[in-house]
Amino acid sequence: MEIQPLSGTLGAEIRGVDLSRELSNSETADIYGAFLTHKVLYFRGPELSPPQQLRISRVFGEPDVYPFIKGLDEVPEVIEILKTEKDEVNFGGTWHSDTAYMPEPALGTVLHAVEVPDTGGDTQFANMVAAYDALSDGMKAMLEGLRGVNDSDALYGGSRAAAMAKLDGMAKNNIEQAQGYVSEHPVVRTHPQTGEKGLYLSRAHTRRFAGMTEDESRPLIEFLADHALRPEFTCRVHREPGAVTVWDNRVTRHLALNDYQGQRRRMRRVTLKGDRPA
Repeated sequence: MEIQPLSGTLGAEIRGVDLSRELSNSETADIYGAFLTHKVLYFRGPELSPPQQLRISRVFGEPDVYPFIKGLDEVPEVIEILKTEKDEVNFGGTWHSDTAYMPEPALGTVLHAVEVPDTGGDTQFANMVAAYDALSDGMKAMLEGLRGVNDSDALYGGSRAAAMAKLDGMAKNNIEQAQGYVSEHPVVRTHPQTGEKGLYLSRAHTRRFAGMTEDESRPLIEFLADHALRPEFTCRVHREPGAVTVWDNRVTRHLALNDYQGQRRRMRRVTLKGDRPA
């Protein structure tokens, strides 16, 4: 097995591993160690069946059921993310950390590429630990104890479920009656295994700070969101059929690029059960 970094700050491609077969204990340990170190892992390989993807997901955590999209009948923890030729808006097309609005947000995400456009459709990632480390001591002191109010409907001017129902590729599996979620979490989150501190907020989900109005909160949210996207904190993952990408939602943010209008992009996703941020 070879671990090839994707950038100077986060991301690594794991080579010499076939995810369609059972992994040895040593392979599993090495891959999980790379996950904690690099925060984003990329594997090339053959297309996986949904049960195979679920098995691989268990290397990183416990698979969970996503609340807004119906899972596959045979494997409900696996959801399909599809942008058709008719869709102009894509799923996940703003910088965010998955399910930050839930009381126990997702630990990580395992995304498997089934169909990809001829060009485009990549995903960008940002290292929130590096972004936090680069802040001044004064800013770090100000953020200590600050909590963000994260809302699943923050971007949608109403219901997230209703907005997704308008997407051609997602409508058939959309759970229209899914409830919205609002949760408070620390703006500076400590990783439970590595002890690293990272920013934990985004324009997509953080509506305001606890005890403050949206107008009062917005300037600092905007500054921190922009700061975290400095090029030196990011990497870009190319999509190709059969590829699997795994990322740690506790210390990263990501953006699914919407640069392939008129083409299809079909992914299968597993969300990993997380814990309450601290």
